[in-house]
Amino acid sequence: NYPLPKIAEMVQNNRKIGLGVMGWADMLMKLEISYNSEEGTKLAAQVMEFIDYHSKVEAIELAKLRGSFHNFKGSIYDGQKFLQTKYVGKSAGMITDEMWAELDSEIEKYGIRNATTTCIAPTGTISMIASASGGVEPLFGLVFMRNVMDGTEMLEVNPIFKAYAEEHGFYTDAIMRQISEDGTIAHVNGVDEKSKNIFATAHDVSPYWHVKMQAAFQLHTDNAVSKTVNFVESATRQDIEDTYVLAYENNLK
Repeated sequence: NYPLPKIAEMVQNNRKIGLGVMGWADMLMKLEISYNSEEGTKLAAQVMEFIDYHSKVEAIELAKLRGSFHNFKGSIYDGQKFLQTKYVGKSAGMITDEMWAELDSEIEKYGIRNATTTCIAPTGTISMIASASGGVEPLFGLVFMRNVMDGTEMLEVNPIFKAYAEEHGFYTDAIMRQISEDGTIAHVNGVDEKSKNIFATAHDVSPYWHVKMQAAFQLHTDNAVSKTVNFVESATRQDIEDTYVLAYENNLK
């Protein structure tokens, strides 16, 4: 139910949908890829390019059956070769320029059912229900100390991290408690640098890599990408300005 008839009409005439992702940090940890790395952002671009392309393929198939979205005429898709203009020469390695050109030809013939098909939401609640990391964010923490009603303290350890720590021989209650207190694995003795890079949490990731990760997903996301940039307590106004400028330079919404 929409508050105004005009809003309902606009929504129905554009038929926007927003397919997104969650569990991104989980995937990177399982692949042993650092969040703040070129490898991580390259994989992000590949994943979203794949989702974007196949969502458009399906939206065209639906248009063949049910017609295009009502406001198609005069839109960015109407005879504009929009997908080629946006993506040719920018492939992440999953979809070729020829494949995007073919989709534009299909859209000219049949239209497309949805004005947009992709959007990355924060997925705060549903990611908790699914026991997955939220949206495209890094984990905020690896280990938490939970206080139950009788005063008992319980360690709650991310299962992917726990399995890795046990396999690599550094899982102890003492180390887990330290991580829960520090909020990060970065300063824990007895843990190698590779492991620290793989399990970087939100405050271990620099603003630069927060923005670059969003940029990797944004290229193939029609609507906005929900993303938090974490700063150290001593961050200056200039640090924040630099981050906004970097976001602008990377065409973020």
